[in-house]
Amino acid sequence: MTAAIYTPIFGIGLSLVLYLLGQWIFKKSKGLFIFQPLFFAMVFGILALVILARLFKTDTATFYTKAYKPGGDIIFWFLNPATIAFAIPLYKKNDVFKKYWKEIFLSLIIGMIVSLGAIVVVSKAVGLNKVGIASMLSQAATTAIALPISTAIGGNSAVTAMACILNAVIIYALGKKLVNWFHLNDTPIGAGLGLGTAGHTVGSAFALELGSVQGAMAAVAVVVIGLVVDIVVPIFAHMIGI
Repeated sequence: MTAAIYTPIFGIGLSLVLYLLGQWIFKKSKGLFIFQPLFFAMVFGILALVILARLFKTDTATFYTKAYKPGGDIIFWFLNPATIAFAIPLYKKNDVFKKYWKEIFLSLIIGMIVSLGAIVVVSKAVGLNKVGIASMLSQAATTAIALPISTAIGGNSAVTAMACILNAVIIYALGKKLVNWFHLNDTPIGAGLGLGTAGHTVGSAFALELGSVQGAMAAVAVVVIGLVVDIVVPIFAHMIGI
C-alpha cells in the first residue's frame, strides 16, 4: 500500500477522484461556486496532501514531490495538447477570423497591456513583493504557458497556477450571469474573446456551449494571449524592475 503511494497512480487517482466528486457535488448543489470541480479538487487536494503527509510523518512539500508530483506531471503534460485542440473550432469558423482579424488582435493586445498595468497596481496595493507580482503577471495566459513564464521572471509557479485556476473557476461559475448582465451574446465575437481571455481553456469550453462562433473566438483569445504574454511579460517585468 505504501509503495503504491509513491507511484504516478496515486497522483492521477487522487486528482481524478476529487474532480469527479466535485463534479457530482457541483451538480447536486445546482452550480454552487465553491463546488466547481476544478476549484474543489484544488482545495481538497491540498488538504488531502497535508493530512497524508502527517500520517506518513513527513512534511507536505516532500510528500507532494515524492508521492503526488509523478502523477501530477503526467496530468500536466496533457494541458499542452488540450490547448492545441482549441484550433479545431477556430478552423471551423476560419471565415469569421479572416474577416475581423485586425479588430481581434488589436483588442486582445490592448486589453493585455491594460491588464498588466492593473495587475501591478492591485498587487502593490495589497502589499505583494516582487516575487508575488512576478507570479501574478503571467496569469492572463493559460496554465501550460503561464507557469514556465512565471518561473523565468522569478515568480512562484504554484501561486501562478492558483491564480490561473481561480480565473477559470470564476469565469465558469459566473459566465452565464456575466453574459446576461452585459448582453454579451449580442456580440458573439466579443463574448468569445472575453471568455477565452479571462477563463482560458475552461472559459473556452463554456464559450463553446454558447455557440460555435463564441467557441472559435475563445480559442483565438487563448492562443493570441498566450503569444502576447510570452513576448510582452518578460519585457514588462524587466521594465518595472522585476
